[in-house]
Order: sequence, then C-alpha cells, then structure tokens
Amino acid sequence: MIRKSSSRSGGLLDGMLFVLALAAAAAFFFGGENATDYPWQWYRIPRYLVERSVDGWRWGPLMQGMGLTIALSGVSLVLSCTIGITAALMRLSHSIVAAAISRCYTEFIRNTPLLVQLFFIYFVLGPIFDIPKTTAAITALSLFEGAYAAEIIRSGIAGIDKTQWESAYSLGMNLSQTYRWIILPQAVRRVLPPLTSQAVSLVKDSSLVSAIAVADLTLQGQIIIADTFLTFEIWFTVAAMYLIVTTSLSAAASRLEVRMDRSLRR
Repeated sequence: MIRKSSSRSGGLLDGMLFVLALAAAAAFFFGGENATDYPWQWYRIPRYLVERSVDGWRWGPLMQGMGLTIALSGVSLVLSCTIGITAALMRLSHSIVAAAISRCYTEFIRNTPLLVQLFFIYFVLGPIFDIPKTTAAITALSLFEGAYAAEIIRSGIAGIDKTQWESAYSLGMNLSQTYRWIILPQAVRRVLPPLTSQAVSLVKDSSLVSAIAVADLTLQGQIIIADTFLTFEIWFTVAAMYLIVTTSLSAAASRLEVRMDRSLRR
C-alpha cells in the first residue's frame, strides 16, 4: 500500500510539473509574441502538414520531408550499427592489420566534420562512381555514426569480465560462439543507452543532407520559408517534428531496455 501511494503521489507530482512547464512555455511564447511586431501566421502551417487536392487528402511538404528524414535515419542506423560492430570486432581482434584499419577508420571519421565528409562523398566520389545524392547521404551518415558506434560497442565488449570468456572456452565454445551466446548479449545491455543517444544524434545530423539538396525535413522547411517568409513558424514546426521523432526513439529504446532487464531476471 505504501509503494502504491508513493508511486501515485510521484505520478501526480510529475503531472503537475509538466502542466506548470507547459504554462510557463505558453506564457513565454505569448508574451514574446505580444512584445514583438512580427506578424505570426500559425493558421497557414496546417497546409504544409496535410493538404487537400482533387484526389483527396495527402501529406504536405513538411510531412513528406519528415518521412524522408525517418527513412534516411532508419537505413543509416542499421548500417551504422553493422559498421560499428564490424569495426569493434576488428579493433579487438588479434590481427594487427584489422586492428590498424579499424583504428584509422574511427580516428579519421571522428576527427573530421560530417559536412566535409558529406561533400567529399557527393562532390568528389559521386561523379567518379555515379553515386546518387540519397546514397551519398546514407553513406556519409552511416560511416560517421558507425565510427562512434564502434567505440561504444568496443568499450562495452572490453568491459565484460574475463571470467565470462574463460567459462565459454571451458564449455568448448569457439570465438564466434562465445561472441554470439555469451559476450554480445551482455554487451548489448551495457551499450544500449549510449547507442540510443547516438541514434538521436543521427536523426539530428541527418538535417545536414539538405546541403546536397536531399529533400528532407530541413530542406522542405527552407523551401517553404523562401516562398512564404514564415520564418519562425516553420522553424518552430520543424523543431517540434524533430523533437517528436527523437523522443519517440528514446522512449522505444527505454522500453526495450526494460524488457531486456526483465528477460535477464527470469
């Protein structure tokens, strides 16, 4: 009974704090609106989210850009995790060549700006290998985030106690079986929170692909602003849409982490 009452009081307190935060944000926004001479035109925003045509309702340019942003981020996230696992295992291997390649890759990518890498892939390698702009964007994002994921995964694997390796070898497992059944399941639980933060960074970093004319959410916002001069309304809407995507991703990762903890306790 004590636990139930404390949890209810904690939930009530969180709800009150949330309402107060919303009230403070609304007061700040409307106070700033009244203090400036900027002609706010929020009523024009819905048409850029959902629009009606002769064929019926369809997504507006902002929602189309958001769909492309999610698609780019999703594909890049899968590829970056794959690259990260591969680079981490290469770094931890006994092969001097593999470890050197992995180290050079992570150091070079992590110490150069993503925008420069994006320009290099699209403007230098693109004409040579006939790389489309969408493929160039995915490649740049995957390589950039994969370098950070590699270090996160490597540290997670290195943090596993040596007795786990010895126990696996004593059971007759080879290296691949040890990684698959013993090491990686434990490492995933450790690296999930930092990988979630990296995934959130990936979504935000995807806005840079607008620099090579990929019609993501940021570029769609820029186009609308150039046509309508709705600067603040569009950028606030774009920021809110990015916030929805990133918070949803964080919530899904938190739920996955809870489920993993429950499965391990069983």
